Amino acid sequence: MVEETENTAGESLAYKLERNTGGLVAAMERLWQKKWFRLFLGFIALCLLGWLVIWAVFARDLPDAATLQQYEPPLPTTVRAYDGEPVHSYARERRVQLEFVEFPALLVRAYLAAEDRTFFEHGGLDYPGIATAIVTNISNSGRPVGASTITQQVAKNLLLTNEVSYRRKVREALLAYRIEEVLTKEEILELYLNQIFLGRNAYGVQAAAQAYFGKDVDALALHEMAYLAILPKGPSNYRPENNEQRAINRRNWVLGEMLENGWVTEAQHDAARAEPLGAIRRSGPRFERVGGYFIEEVRRELIERFGESNEDGESPYSVYSGGLWVRTSLNPELQSLTKDALRTGLLRYSRGKGWGGAINTIEIDDKWPQRLASTFIDTDHSDWRIAVAIARNGNGAEIGFSDGTTGRIGGVPNALKAGDIIAVSPAGGSNYTLRNVPAVSGGMVVQNPRNGRIWAMQGGFDDRMSSFNRATQAERQPGSTIKPFVYATALDQGMTPATIIVDSPFCVYQSAALGRKCFQNFGGSRGAGEQTLRWGVEQSRNLMTVRAANDAGMENVVKTIKTMGIGDYQPYLAFALGAGDTTVAKLTNAYSMLVNHGRELKPTVIDYVQDRKGKVILRADSRNCEDCNMAEWNGEPMPRPRPAGKQLMNPMTAYQMVNILEGVITRGTAQNLKSLNRPLFGKTGTASGPTNVWFVGGSPDLVAGVYMGYDQPKNMGGYAQGGTLAAPIFRQFAEKAMAGMPKTPFVAPKGIRMVRVDRKSGKRVFGGWPSDDPRGAVIWDVFKPQTEPRRSIRREELLARLEAKKAEIAAAQAAARARASDASLRSRGPARNDNDFLQEEGGIY
Repeated sequence: MVEETENTAGESLAYKLERNTGGLVAAMERLWQKKWFRLFLGFIALCLLGWLVIWAVFARDLPDAATLQQYEPPLPTTVRAYDGEPVHSYARERRVQLEFVEFPALLVRAYLAAEDRTFFEHGGLDYPGIATAIVTNISNSGRPVGASTITQQVAKNLLLTNEVSYRRKVREALLAYRIEEVLTKEEILELYLNQIFLGRNAYGVQAAAQAYFGKDVDALALHEMAYLAILPKGPSNYRPENNEQRAINRRNWVLGEMLENGWVTEAQHDAARAEPLGAIRRSGPRFERVGGYFIEEVRRELIERFGESNEDGESPYSVYSGGLWVRTSLNPELQSLTKDALRTGLLRYSRGKGWGGAINTIEIDDKWPQRLASTFIDTDHSDWRIAVAIARNGNGAEIGFSDGTTGRIGGVPNALKAGDIIAVSPAGGSNYTLRNVPAVSGGMVVQNPRNGRIWAMQGGFDDRMSSFNRATQAERQPGSTIKPFVYATALDQGMTPATIIVDSPFCVYQSAALGRKCFQNFGGSRGAGEQTLRWGVEQSRNLMTVRAANDAGMENVVKTIKTMGIGDYQPYLAFALGAGDTTVAKLTNAYSMLVNHGRELKPTVIDYVQDRKGKVILRADSRNCEDCNMAEWNGEPMPRPRPAGKQLMNPMTAYQMVNILEGVITRGTAQNLKSLNRPLFGKTGTASGPTNVWFVGGSPDLVAGVYMGYDQPKNMGGYAQGGTLAAPIFRQFAEKAMAGMPKTPFVAPKGIRMVRVDRKSGKRVFGGWPSDDPRGAVIWDVFKPQTEPRRSIRREELLARLEAKKAEIAAAQAAARARASDASLRSRGPARNDNDFLQEEGGIY
């Protein structure tokens, strides 16, 4: 019974389903017979097909409008000097980003009047305008026109391309709807006013206000606002230089639209129409040009770390679009002094050597002004100008400038030909004088020896004539400026400043391939016999240097040189005399580390970098300072960051070398710097040939290095020496750079012993005292503990002391007789001793 009941129920359900389905089908068949139903279904099908086509053709790969909520426009990178003052900008697009509230209301209305007066009413599209555009396009077979709203322009500029097609217009309309859903009207206007291109490489209204009127947006007059509002349609159509009247007519139309919409009064409208266009001449960024080579070095480091642009979306901190704020170590005053000193030295050497040749050459035709301008060759030296020789004319030549003006020079060399780019200076009227750009070049670096920050850098005569930075890129032989690191190795191997080294011919068998090598002093001078290590450095004796290097071991010498970051050389004695290549930047840093007691310094041109929102993303000094930000003082000594860098050299060795190099200034090869009358150390250098001349040195507060030489090394002349050519460049710089600096002595590290010695023999002195005369017989010398000269009991020394004692007694008797005859000298002060001297000097430093 149960099974029969279940079967009956199943059959009943099946029957009902069949009956209902049959009824639905029958109902559909009856509806299908009706024409209106078939039309309705056809309309629905067409709509679905239309949406499918629109999605497939137009909307399938549309970008997400929501990304505009986080959109950041490309912004230039601003470079600041050590004191925070802006000095340069890296930019391909001139843009300053503002918030909507920072744009004056009249300025916003001017753009609405010109571009989209119903902006605040529509939902992204202007339907009447679209209808008009459709009619126009149907009747015109040319370039399709549209009725783009500001929202559509934002969609095109930020999310689409500039493709001219109906497909792009449809995609633009679809995106406009989406943008209106995710952004407010004010946010859309902010994007538009910051992004729109307005000519003169100005992107955004603030940049355009500066480019056309030299003002910020809040200082613009009504007629200036109206002019900027006409530029989105085509900046080249309304250029002040050649389309001024057309621009005024269009500007006045915008003013009329503002009046019609009630956004200005009739008086404002009339007053603005009466104004001239008022645009200024095209100008660059408002920065005084400073530190060309330095600024380029900063740019190179930023690109290496952050990238050049963000086209791939992987470099948000890129140099040309990341909007970075870069604080550098550039000191504009020192940079100017560095540039002037190096230029003066190069010109002084080149004087009387004849014309050095053209800077470059171009083709001479009717477009020579554009060709000259496109070379970007320029100079800011004195009153010099860059010109091109247009044609020779007798013993003179016609010249032209990049602005199209011409002039004439007389008495030109035979080598000058048409197309040569040259430097000239005014000589009255349209006459000019040919100037000689030095064929010789060089580099100079100024550094803080306490932290490695580079204050100034000059890599040649002018970076706009040659971008090659000889301060960091030119590998040159340093000559004798390498010697302090040779002698520092000798000091580490047990020698002292008073160690006797023989200044006499020295030959060594190097290998079967290299054979026997004999060294000689500069100029071929003969040896001076036994002399102190200190004297050998001061007088830059090559023979003493190679003996010291040989005794200390060249493996140890090249290890020291490599450790100090100068170069990686093979252990050959020639490298002890400066045969290896290095740069002036590396060598200056190595000398700075001597002043820094042998502690590592990493030369830096960038202090720190901030992103567009102010967050620090790079810091040169990354040391932590525990407890530096305590809310209250805990009574303990002031917290300080740990010392930066590793200890690369024994601090006492480093100070010994600095002290010895002070003698180079006072009685050695750089005595022409002695008149600066302050504690200075340094070393001159002359490479074989001579092909390069050097000086590196400075004070406890500033170290500078300079070299001079040809880019393709060649003989500079037998008279060329570091002391006569390079040291005067440093002198010119230091006279002004150090004028306001305190005369700070070099500070000795803990443990240094100061001992009176005989300057000639290096032997310890007990009866005499150093004088103010640097050439005096007795000097203070510096020793490590347990290395100072000991008291001797040799027979010859005892006899010498006996004779000295007799002479001292005779002198005392003569003095007594003189006092007896002179009543004014009645008393005698107490005898001086070491303790008295040290008290007078304030202790051992």
